[in-house]
Amino acid sequence: MDVILHIGAHRTASTSFQHYLHSGRKRLEQVGVGSWVPLTSSDCPGVVDPGQTPDVQFGAARERLRENLDRAAARGVANLVVSDQNVIATPQKLLADGRLYSGIGERMARYAETFSGRLSRIVFSIRSQDSFWSSVAASAVIQGQATVSEAALDEIAKQSRTWRDVVTDLACAVSGVEIQVQPFEVFGSLPEYSLAAMTGVRDLPVTHARDWMNRSPNRFELREALSKRGEDPDIVPDGDGRWHPFDRDQSRTMREAYADDLFWLRAGADGLAKFIDVTEPMKAGKNPPVGHTTRGQTDGKDDRRLA
Repeated sequence: MDVILHIGAHRTASTSFQHYLHSGRKRLEQVGVGSWVPLTSSDCPGVVDPGQTPDVQFGAARERLRENLDRAAARGVANLVVSDQNVIATPQKLLADGRLYSGIGERMARYAETFSGRLSRIVFSIRSQDSFWSSVAASAVIQGQATVSEAALDEIAKQSRTWRDVVTDLACAVSGVEIQVQPFEVFGSLPEYSLAAMTGVRDLPVTHARDWMNRSPNRFELREALSKRGEDPDIVPDGDGRWHPFDRDQSRTMREAYADDLFWLRAGADGLAKFIDVTEPMKAGKNPPVGHTTRGQTDGKDDRRLA
């Protein structure tokens, strides 16, 4: 049985993917795909058992995982997908740090060890930094947190840590486990294609595949939430589109960082990860090349990155 750990990232349609797995679990098991997702706590064994010492927690979690993995294999599950984006961090921790998953190495090393060497693959989704951080910030406001200050936004935009660093830390933490990276821009709205890429199973059901869960709030919803809390709604511009708190220069800086990340991934990621940026079969006209935000030529940017 292949055990596949899907760890997010946040705001890359992870909740929609888990909804697709949970809603179609019976039909998916018919083709050999099982799942543990946070939506059903009785199925997801968990790693932490509050009230016990860390060593006792670790031992108990490993034993629960072993028993549940054996049961899944006995049912004929050929591919077991375990999906939980909060394994690597919480959105609150992300905003507090202002950096991309700075503790992913330590957290994943311990989590992978809990699986006792039975992990076959880890799947990680990435997204252009400007839209990623905008979505994280907007969701935080809806959940009752304060809006991110201008100084904090500037620090986030200028940070040197990129997805390349995150993937490198992840690879060091789970040496010997295959890492697959999928871009949100291609797979975010196509959970069945994402699942096919991580399992190799084709002709997957499309029921609930277009359900969009936990979507980023628009500006109207954010202003309404701020008003209800007695805060100044004018922090968020009027309108009903998405909130982009970064200015043009900050957004450009983050998009350039993402372009460099994609270049590194497509070039082989130093052998650390496998980058999947096409669906099979590709839906014509649906997915433009990742990182291309404008029409026409690239004005030599590819040559600049190569140099």
